[in-house]
Parts: sequence; C-alpha cells; structure tokens
Amino acid sequence: MPLIFGKGGESPIQRPGAGHKIDMIYEHTEPPESDSAKLSGYIPGFNIRTDLALEAHEVITRTEELPGVDVERDGDAEITIQRVAITTPEAARRMGKEMGNYITLEVPGLRKKNTALQDKVIRVFYKELRRIMRLNGDGSENILVIGLGNWNVTPDALGPRVVREVFVTRHILQLKPEILGDGYRPVCAVAPGVLGITGIETSEIIRGIAEHVRPDLIIAIDALAARQMDRLATTLQVADTGIVPGSGVGNRRLGINSQTMGIPVYAIGIPTVVDAVTIAGNSMEQLAESLKKESPQGNAFANVVQGMDWGERKEVIREVLEPYTGGLIVTPKEVDVLIEDIAMVIAASLDAAFHEKIAQEEEKRGADLH
Repeated sequence: MPLIFGKGGESPIQRPGAGHKIDMIYEHTEPPESDSAKLSGYIPGFNIRTDLALEAHEVITRTEELPGVDVERDGDAEITIQRVAITTPEAARRMGKEMGNYITLEVPGLRKKNTALQDKVIRVFYKELRRIMRLNGDGSENILVIGLGNWNVTPDALGPRVVREVFVTRHILQLKPEILGDGYRPVCAVAPGVLGITGIETSEIIRGIAEHVRPDLIIAIDALAARQMDRLATTLQVADTGIVPGSGVGNRRLGINSQTMGIPVYAIGIPTVVDAVTIAGNSMEQLAESLKKESPQGNAFANVVQGMDWGERKEVIREVLEPYTGGLIVTPKEVDVLIEDIAMVIAASLDAAFHEKIAQEEEKRGADLH
C-alpha cells in the first residue's frame, strides 16, 4: 500500500491505492462509528462547525499543542497549499476528523472572475489530486465520480454541477476507443441526488452503481461548511478519508468511505456555507476586543464575553436566533456564479488528473501563457 505524507516520528497513514482493489461491500451495513465520525462537522470541545481540517487545526493550536498531526505548507502569494496528515486516533478525536490526509488550497482571488488565476489553480490542483490518489502510470483504473448534493439548492449543487462538466470516457473506451486514442482513463460520473428527492440513502445508490461498474476508486464531490466567511468559494479540500454527506449542515447521512464501499474513496469539497451562530460568535469576540482597546466602559462587556467558552457563547447566541431563524446557514449572495465557476475549476482539475493527454494540454497552455 502507498504511504502518504508521514513525517517525523509519526507513522504515515496507510490506505489502499488505486491499484490495490479490495472486495466490495454490498450488504446494507454500516461499520461502527468512530468518535470523530459522530462529531463530523464539529470541533469537539469548541463546538465550532467546520468541514475543513485546516480550520480545526487552527482553532485547536491557538490554545494548545496537538500531537499526531503533521502539517506541510507550500505555494505562493496567490495559492497557499496546506497538507495535513492526522496520524493518531487521539488527534482524530480532538479534531473531529477521520485519520488520513487532507490537502487544502487557499486561493483568496478565486471569488473574482480571474480566468488566469483559475487556469493556475487547475494546474496546481490536478497535481495535488494525483499526489494523494497515487494513480497507476498505465491509466488502467476505472474511476467513478459522484456529485453529492441537491441540485435544486444552489449552495448544495456543487457536486451535480461538477458531474455535468467532467469529461466522461468509460462508454467511449468501451465502444469506440479509437476516437480518443492513448492517454485516457475510463471515467463515469453520476449525481445521485439526496434522500429527500430519491427516498434512497445516497450510499445505497452508490453501492448499487459500484456493484455493476466495478470502479477501482471513487471520487466524491460535495459542498462543505466553513468557520470563516472569507474561505467560502476560495478554499479547495481533497481528502483520502471519504465523506459523510450533510455533516456540514448537521444532516448526517451514511458515510461514503473505504469501509462502506470497499475501495479507496477520495472526497473533494469547497465551503459554500457558514453557520450563522459561528458568524455571530466571531463577531462577539471581535466586538469585545475592539471595546477593550478603545473604551474603558466596554471592559465589563468584553470581560464577560471573553470569559465565556465557545459552548456557552454558542448557547446564548442560539437562544437569541432560534425563535426567529432556527438553524440559519449563511451563503454569499452571488453563490450561483461562484458555484458555476468553481465547478468548472474542479472538473477541469479532475480531467487533467485522470487523463495524461489533457494534463499535457494544460501544461502546454500554461507554458504558452508565460
């Protein structure tokens, strides 16, 4: 099995690579949930909702050490790359994430209509996808792309939009391979919808498809929740741990991972929503800091706010908001445009990661621009 990102004295995470197929699991059974899976979407002890491993790491390491997590940073002024490896069960429990590898690209300029930057992100992201997926050089893997989410709800429609744009080749390679020639892998894609539309658990649909398609690996794309507004539609995360659909908005479904599917499952996500309680909590803290600096009369309020832990602060905010808004989730007003743009970036990155011919074309296009 390939070993990914292990550094220092920690043991690297072992996961079956694309060339290490194991038996599919078709019975409708779910393995016992780990503590981190039960808290998926939240940072334990802080009660902060985020699907991003880097945010969980940031929150915890502000106040304490976090052994069992390796962090590698790379990139430039436009694109920051963070590779986080959670190598111990205790670190996974404290972060509320599964053990495994998480690669994150932070691109603040991605929310602007900057085609040159989008092209650069594609060239960087497809290489990171190849890095974590460890695809075989012969291009023989059969790949299944799953677009998770509700296509009727714009912030949740990222997965279906990516499926619409990704280049599917399985049928061509089976029926008319001479059309494409060399340099392409068999790729198929589906947007299975959500339980409320189909009446079927998404993982059950994927299992049924996988039983007939027999993929070597699954790529699941979903919209995520973040802690900070500035990370919406600007941060791309890929993980080798699979995904729990709906965890970011507190609507957890059955997991889609190597334990339930029997083959490697990689999850790609972009934050499109933030919990209103999280926004209000961050605003309270910033207000308290500002009052403490600028006004002696504000010290009492600031001391009360800063003396509360996040759980207490969250309950106060929830008591204020719930009679009027319930579980309010916030998304940018231009989310429809952002989803279209980011779906194109992810689809193009996947195409280049899967198909050597397309990767060569991307590199040539990048060289021509310079």
